[in-house]
Amino acid sequence: MRSIWNGSISFGLVTIPVKIYSASEDRKLDLDMLDKSDHARIRYKRVNEVTGEEVEWKDIVKGYKQDDSYVVLADEDFEQANAKKSKTIDIEEFIKEEDVADVLFKKPYFLEPQKDGEKSYNLLKNALLDTGKLGVATFVMRQKENLSLVGVYKNALVLHVIRFADEIRNPDDLKLPDTKVSKREVDMAKSLIEQYTEDFAFDKYKNVYNEQLLKIIKAKTSGKKTKVEKFDTKPTPAKDLMAQLKASLEKKKKNKAS
Repeated sequence: MRSIWNGSISFGLVTIPVKIYSASEDRKLDLDMLDKSDHARIRYKRVNEVTGEEVEWKDIVKGYKQDDSYVVLADEDFEQANAKKSKTIDIEEFIKEEDVADVLFKKPYFLEPQKDGEKSYNLLKNALLDTGKLGVATFVMRQKENLSLVGVYKNALVLHVIRFADEIRNPDDLKLPDTKVSKREVDMAKSLIEQYTEDFAFDKYKNVYNEQLLKIIKAKTSGKKTKVEKFDTKPTPAKDLMAQLKASLEKKKKNKAS
């Protein structure tokens, strides 16, 4: 793995030099965009909208539009905006793990200690494990400030970049139902949830979509047709809810017994 950020993580007066590594990777198949007529690859170019000519990366700068002109920003401008946050993951407080809503999480990163940071790294890791707490921190990476949580995953410190409050849309804008549900129906649904409750096994879940898509690609290569799996997507009518819940419970019980 190659580190994507070098700096330090701090809590109180303790400073730990660290490197950041991406903790996840995209498993999507690498598909090219083609011209439908001759299957030639489509290429994107960075073009000056005035001259129509292509512009090289080295000649591209970033600017903020103000009125009818742009204020051009250099690399040092981004660094000076908050020099400390560009080099330090500063833990400002600690919170309980259960206090964080899942909708906030965006992307995980692994933290690795640099030279002379090994002991303080283990100190923070062990303290987080023993307390069940997460550190709330802010830092700047790729010219963007990030709100994050520092925790532990498989013996490594992990940095979870999370969303700021103003990045979460208000669910009040949704057309949510106020349909009444009986206690008997809720109790039956709770029983079904209990029947389906297991210890979470992370490795049990695989990305099967890519495998199925590859099968289709191989079939098309050999000129074969693939079978389309049929499934029912009709909503369960309100009057049939109890019957479907009972049938689901019976099916689960039979599967457990077999």
